[in-house]
Amino acid sequence: MSYDALPEGWQVWADEPEGRSVLTYRPDVFNTKDFPAPCLPTIYVTNGSRKRRPGASQIPTDTWHVSLFLEPEVEGTVERYDSRAAAVAGATDLAARFVSGEVDYRGFYQVPRADYLDRLDELVGGEGADPDE
Repeated sequence: MSYDALPEGWQVWADEPEGRSVLTYRPDVFNTKDFPAPCLPTIYVTNGSRKRRPGASQIPTDTWHVSLFLEPEVEGTVERYDSRAAAVAGATDLAARFVSGEVDYRGFYQVPRADYLDRLDELVGGEGADPDE
């Protein structure tokens, strides 16, 4: 399966035919000038171990993971799949949900960044989550 159906704004940054894929959202604006480069929304598709020890992600597993990061230390949605094809389809679906405003990325932050998230809402075009809820 391929990423032919990615929604507008998302692009394939890296794609190993039988391994990991990296998708990015609007790298043209996450350029330090318009938006902070480290905040580039990124979706990873991998079957590497999720254990938090050095080198663990290099150990293949039977489970594929689709993970959305809003910053290097801000992990959002993590979904699990039984095959790479299902994970690619899941990543494409997650990307579509992100651009349609269905992903509550505000909820992923432990320390609110209201000004930045308001600007991200404008870029994505969705309403985002209401911070007063």
